[in-house]
Amino acid sequence: MLTSRFWLYNKPLLLLALPLLGAHLAQTGMGVVDTLMAGRLSAVDLAAVAVGTSVFAPIMLLIFGTLLAVTPLVARADGSGETQKLASLLHQASWVSLVMIFLAWLVMSNSLWVFNFMQVDPEVARLAAAYLKALAWGLPALAFFQVLRCLCEGLNHARPILIISFLGLLLNIPANYLLIYGKAGFPQLGAVGCGYATALSFWFMALMISLYVHWQPRYRAFQVFSRWQMPDLNQIGQLLWLGLPIGLAIFVEASLFTTIALFIGGLGEVVVAGHQIAFNFTTLLFMVPLSLGMALTVKVGHLLGAQKGEAAREAAWKGMQLAALIALISAGFMAVSAPWVVQLYTPNFQVQELATSLILLAVFYQISDALQVNAAGALRGYKDTRIVMLITLLAYWIIGLGGGWWLAFGDNPWGPQGVRGFWYGLILGLSFAAALLLWRLDSTSRRYLDA
Repeated sequence: MLTSRFWLYNKPLLLLALPLLGAHLAQTGMGVVDTLMAGRLSAVDLAAVAVGTSVFAPIMLLIFGTLLAVTPLVARADGSGETQKLASLLHQASWVSLVMIFLAWLVMSNSLWVFNFMQVDPEVARLAAAYLKALAWGLPALAFFQVLRCLCEGLNHARPILIISFLGLLLNIPANYLLIYGKAGFPQLGAVGCGYATALSFWFMALMISLYVHWQPRYRAFQVFSRWQMPDLNQIGQLLWLGLPIGLAIFVEASLFTTIALFIGGLGEVVVAGHQIAFNFTTLLFMVPLSLGMALTVKVGHLLGAQKGEAAREAAWKGMQLAALIALISAGFMAVSAPWVVQLYTPNFQVQELATSLILLAVFYQISDALQVNAAGALRGYKDTRIVMLITLLAYWIIGLGGGWWLAFGDNPWGPQGVRGFWYGLILGLSFAAALLLWRLDSTSRRYLDA
């Protein structure tokens, strides 16, 4: 039964999580729009976007996850009244993002050899590589947007991120229409047009959040854009010490899903497209527990900054209860809506049938997925990130991906299961991750009770 104490802790958490959810849905919506609109042009363009996204998504999440260290540091500084540190923190985070952008650009500009190595269909590989080259133009804007986004979210100002992300999505739709289908005098670029349209949206979002932080009265006192600081190796090292394990943990989880797209690239466009649709839809629903987990990072970090260890522990565990409740609702919605949702993506019946079966498999890991991402979010608030990285590496890559490959292609008692084998692996890996991260959250939060 839901108690008044449950809502006492979770009502503020929900109020913070809802704008974060809206922002995540808007940004993830760009991928949904790309998939929907490319799929309406051809199955090859849809497969190219799917394979290209399998490279871009983990790279983006590695950058985003590393910069996510800014959020708990901002929350703690705000909770302890040390906001004079924020400008320096943001400047050093920007230098970190600059280096990561350059490395990401190198990978995305030379992705064709990866696709050839994974034996992706040559036409799909060519289009996917061109899609990534177009998308790479938006990397600097995306990274700078994430730095300022972490500042806003760490200060409990998530609503501007929601509005800006939604406006970016609105821009992405007509830009896709013009560039994918070749309307209003533009050339028909197909999947490549998705890349240029999304890059344009990233630059628009970076400009909007820069104007907001520059002109909003509360942020002026931080002097974010004045007296720009040169790299401070000590502070950069501290950022990477906290942020890189977060980025690697998120990268490992994302690559569990997206590496599957590379492994199945040789199974044909129907399998790739079906996997992408299922992944796309389940990712959209995953934004709910992910947003709650990010809100928990801010909540726990703020309470710890105010030296309230017992309240931080209770907030974390009440958040776990809320995550489980939301996951049950999500699983029910997913099971009922799957056959109708896949029809929005493609008219191809074979793709629809496969995507529906994969979405129904995803129903079985909704609770474990929600618990593991929220436990990781709470642990970020405690600045406990390195053990989380090791847990996710074991759970996702060894158990999830390794077990999934064995079930998909290996000599197992049930015979090769194809793409479904990878989704069975996801169920195992996410369940294992949830169990270990909940154990870690319990032991870590106990240490702060007497702090």
